[in-house]
Amino acid sequence: MSNPSNAWDGELVRKWLERRFEAARLDQAAADRRGYEAQDDYDKAAAEEWVCRALKAAGCTNDQEALARRLKELIGQDEYQATGIYDNVRFERHVRGHLRKLAKMTKANEGFEKTLRYQ
Repeated sequence: MSNPSNAWDGELVRKWLERRFEAARLDQAAADRRGYEAQDDYDKAAAEEWVCRALKAAGCTNDQEALARRLKELIGQDEYQATGIYDNVRFERHVRGHLRKLAKMTKANEGFEKTLRYQ
């Protein structure tokens, strides 16, 4: 699944998830201050926070195949429960988008080194 020269680093994945979780919280606060026109931005940030929270707590980040299985399970869910969002359909679409992005990153074992806030 991964390139032998680029070994899986569970610590790096957890660090990436933690940083994206914090960035998503900051993005939600900024969107909330901007008001009505930023509701989509708020839902997008809330979706990223939901994904990061679900994966941080899962404990499957030490193994690439286990994380890939967990992502596949989450993508297959019918709905994602969250409070305080503006549009459930839009939120679920963003959650699935973030999960697909993470699935691609996990499969290729790339992108987890990018820990800056804006990506």
